Amino acid sequence: MRILHTSDWHIGRSFHGHSTLDALAGVLGVLTQQVRDHDVDVVIVAGDVFDSAVPAAGCYTLLSDALGAISGAGATVVVTSGNHDSAARLGFTSGLLRDGIHVVTDPLSVGTPITVADAHGPVHIYGIPYLEPGMVRHHWPEATLRTHAQTLDHAMGLVRDDMRRRGGRSVAIAHCFAAGVAATPLLERDIQQGGLDIVPLSVFDGPDYVALGHIHGRQELAPRVRYAGAPLHYSFGEGRKPRGSWLVELDAEGLGAVEWLDLPVPRRLVTLRGELADLLSAPEYDVHVDDWVCAVLTDPTPQLEPMRKLQGRFPHTAKIEVQPVGRPVGDALTYAERIADAETDQEVIARFLAHVRAGRGPSEREIELIDELVSAVRVKELSA
Repeated sequence: MRILHTSDWHIGRSFHGHSTLDALAGVLGVLTQQVRDHDVDVVIVAGDVFDSAVPAAGCYTLLSDALGAISGAGATVVVTSGNHDSAARLGFTSGLLRDGIHVVTDPLSVGTPITVADAHGPVHIYGIPYLEPGMVRHHWPEATLRTHAQTLDHAMGLVRDDMRRRGGRSVAIAHCFAAGVAATPLLERDIQQGGLDIVPLSVFDGPDYVALGHIHGRQELAPRVRYAGAPLHYSFGEGRKPRGSWLVELDAEGLGAVEWLDLPVPRRLVTLRGELADLLSAPEYDVHVDDWVCAVLTDPTPQLEPMRKLQGRFPHTAKIEVQPVGRPVGDALTYAERIADAETDQEVIARFLAHVRAGRGPSEREIELIDELVSAVRVKELSA
C-alpha cells in the first residue's frame, strides 16, 4: 500500500498581507498529479487544514475542490483536525464529502480506525484529532490529562488496545510537538515547545508508521515517525526548507520504503542584506526581481520610504528589517535614558541624532546648523 503523508495546509493564511489561496491551489494540484503518477492508495492530511477557526468562504471551496480531486485520482483521504482548526467546522464538512474522504475531528473516535485493504490484507489508520486537555478530559475521567503529552499518551493507549484486538498493519496520525523536533520560530505558535507539552517518542510505539503534523518543515524523528511539513512557505524563516510530502510504502510485514516527493515553490523566498542604495543598484540582485524579498537594511541612519523604493526594484518585497551596522556593542540605552541628563537644547538634538544613527552624533557642520536653528527659535520666542 502506498500512502502520501502531507500536513499543515493552513488554508487561508496570508503571507505578509498577501493571499496564498491561488498558490496553494496550484501546489495541491501538483500533489494530486503525484497521487496519480505514484498510484497512491491513501492520502493523509495530519492537521491544521485551515489556518483559522473561522475560515472565509473561499477556504471551504479550496478544501472541497482539493479533497475531491485527490479522491478522484483514486486515493482514500484521511484528514485530522489540528490546533488551528475548529473541529466543529471542519467536522461539518465531512457529511458533505463523497465516500472515501474521511475527516476525523471527534475525540471519541480515537481508537476506531479507518480500514483500507490491499493485496496483503487490511491497514488500520488511526486518526487522532488535536486534543486540548482541558476540552477533552471529561471524556476520559479515569485518566490524568493535564498536558498534551499525557493526553496523547492516553489516546495512543486506546489505539494500541484496538491494534491488539484487530491485528494487521497500522498507521497513526497526530498533531503535536514530538521530542527531538526542531521547530520553526514564531510559526508553531499555539502549542508550547518545552516542559510538559513535548510528547516523548515512546508515546508513538506500536504502529508501522506515524504521520505527524504541526511542524512546517520535513523531519524524520525515526524511520517510522516523521513530519511532512507545510506545502507552502509561510514565513521567511522557512525559505530554505523543501516543500513536499512523504510517500510511504507498506509491504506485507509493515513499513517498507519511504521516499520524499518535492512540491514546487510558486515564488521563492529570499533575504537580502545590505545598505539600501546597494540593494537598489547592485546587479547581482537582478535574479531576485520575481522573488518574495525580506530586506535587512544595514544603513547606519534611517532611510526615507525604503519599502516604496525596494518595491520599485523588487515588486514582491514583503518585509523590511533594520539592523544598522556600527552600533556600539552593548549600547541598549533608550532615547529617554540618553537625554535624561542633557542640559541644553543643542545637547538633546545631538543625542537624538546619535540615537537614530547608530551612535554617530552630529558633524561639525550639523552642530553649526543646530546652533543657528536653536538661536532662531529663541529669537522668535522672545519677540512674540
